[in-house]
Amino acid sequence: MIDFWLAAGLLLLVALSFLLIPVLRSRRAQLEEDRTALNVALYQERVAELQVQQAEGVLDAAQMDAGRAEAARELLADTEGVAAPRVSRLGKPAPLLAAILVPVLGLGLYLHFGASDKVELTREFSQAPQSMEEMTQRLERAVAAQPDSAEALYFLGRTYMTQDRPADAAKAFERTVNLAGRQPELLGQWAQAQYFADGKKWSDKVQALTDEALKADPKEVTSLGLLGIAAFEGQRYQEAIDYWNRLLEQLPPEDKSRVALQGGIARASEKLVASGGKVAEAPAAKPAALLKVRVDLAADLKAKVQPGDSVFIFARATSGPPAPLAAKRLTVADLPATVELGDGDAMMPQLKLSNFPEVQLVARISRAGQPTAGEWIGRSQPLASSTTAPQQLTIDSPDK
Repeated sequence: MIDFWLAAGLLLLVALSFLLIPVLRSRRAQLEEDRTALNVALYQERVAELQVQQAEGVLDAAQMDAGRAEAARELLADTEGVAAPRVSRLGKPAPLLAAILVPVLGLGLYLHFGASDKVELTREFSQAPQSMEEMTQRLERAVAAQPDSAEALYFLGRTYMTQDRPADAAKAFERTVNLAGRQPELLGQWAQAQYFADGKKWSDKVQALTDEALKADPKEVTSLGLLGIAAFEGQRYQEAIDYWNRLLEQLPPEDKSRVALQGGIARASEKLVASGGKVAEAPAAKPAALLKVRVDLAADLKAKVQPGDSVFIFARATSGPPAPLAAKRLTVADLPATVELGDGDAMMPQLKLSNFPEVQLVARISRAGQPTAGEWIGRSQPLASSTTAPQQLTIDSPDK
């Protein structure tokens, strides 16, 4: 920030020079003008003396003319090289007043319309915070500087939650939803913060938020975890177990929170049994999908491709998101080849083959190595994701 103000100060000096230099020049011109006026007065005084001497008979007409000519030559010599006086319509006070007002006005406009706070925030965020309190202060200043930034508000809300400030977090998440839309994960975060802000009391507002989130995304993890907590606190242990089991299915195997979640399920099971209940058996897990497909190249295309061209083989839902559910990458040199596409090849944890009843197999050749665009393609007919019979896929058509 000091570098910025130094640069601004140098630019200000340059700007002031354009205003003050003409004033200094006018002062020098004024001095020249005053000296010229003095020389003219001396000339007139000399001529008057000559006239007095001629009247007294000391000088004749020829001597008078010679003296006048000598005085004129001296005047001409003294005034030679002096520029004609400049006439300024502004006068001297105007530039001096402008020299004072310009920096004051510029500073005022910058403080009002400028972005010095954002410049300072950018400098601060380039350095790692020393504490959680410092991080919170930075995020609060970022939100103040950019009140329409949903991302800044979201991270501020998460930070408030880690500092056990759920009421502030709920307000931050509410503003985030108003800016970014009613996305399921945002609604879940808002519901969780509101629940803890209300002293772990379930309310119609929290219920409405979780209902809306799970209606849009039945696998929204924050809402599932929150409903499990609320059910456990309300001694509805079977509900807690069911919600937490649903949440457990969404977490990747390496997720550290799985241990705590499994511990919560165990405690809920113990309390349910201790109260005379019986833990309901969890529904059988849906078998993981696994499709086997043999990929080959049409005979008339073998001369048109190169061995190093990329081959992308993937399955996508016939009714659902356009993103691939599972994908493998080979080269033309590997063809023909048999590959397996299953839940383990999912591009995203929530998009698995087993979650969609019907899929289509696609193989694309891309010389540029782009999975979304290429030169040649092959597509299968729609088939059930539970299909176990090997499939044949031939790349035979231009990719349009």
